[in-house]
Amino acid sequence: MERKAAYANLAKWFEYLNDDCDYENWSQYLILKLRNFSLACGLDIGCGGGWFTRAFAKQGYQMTGLDVSAEMLDYAQEQALKHGVRGEYILGDIAKIKLPKRFDFATAINDCINYIPKSKLNAAFKNVAAALKKDGVFLFDVSSEKKFREKLSGTVCADDREDVTYLSFNRAEEDGVSMDVTLFIKRSDGTFDRMDETHRQYAYSEEEICAALNANGFTVLSLEGHMGEDKSQSDRICFLAQKKGGGK
Repeated sequence: MERKAAYANLAKWFEYLNDDCDYENWSQYLILKLRNFSLACGLDIGCGGGWFTRAFAKQGYQMTGLDVSAEMLDYAQEQALKHGVRGEYILGDIAKIKLPKRFDFATAINDCINYIPKSKLNAAFKNVAAALKKDGVFLFDVSSEKKFREKLSGTVCADDREDVTYLSFNRAEEDGVSMDVTLFIKRSDGTFDRMDETHRQYAYSEEEICAALNANGFTVLSLEGHMGEDKSQSDRICFLAQKKGGGK
């Protein structure tokens, strides 16, 4: 069985299989985090299927979604049309791409930073800074070391539904985890297609992230757990940073 790159098969199922993560409240939390800044246009890095891109656009922001997965961007554009939301979508890797315009803020939500290899983190943050206007804001999260240690490394995740079954076999790596994902997708005749892909995520400490931000022209304004949780107990750490050289 051919094993494809991350999200080649999962793209159209990702939001559906994550319907328990409370996207609505999560997006409102993010929007409130930016309420004290004067912002008009945003870059959603690792936008995936575009849930957060659409949520920001519905609040009046001019949004551009960026992702390395063509399949994810196809789904994001399809959903934007379905929901009547305008936005631009760009295929590219934040660790490599030079964007054609600058933005008031950038987001990178739901583990997108964890997909960046450690050798490329500084390049990624440098490109984020280059994509932001003076005083630009960077709002993003990473899966916590606690999550990698207790919920990812050496585990099997499963979600069995009527129309699709999701399995992820997670192997601990020295600097993170590799995830072999298998989908069984139901066809109209009741049989199932099997699809396989591999994901690689990297575990980052708060100190690593803060050091990379500082080295690439950012001041860390706040960090907290998922949707304001105690970060020591949270599966996700949310960072709010600003390009150096000005306040709110």
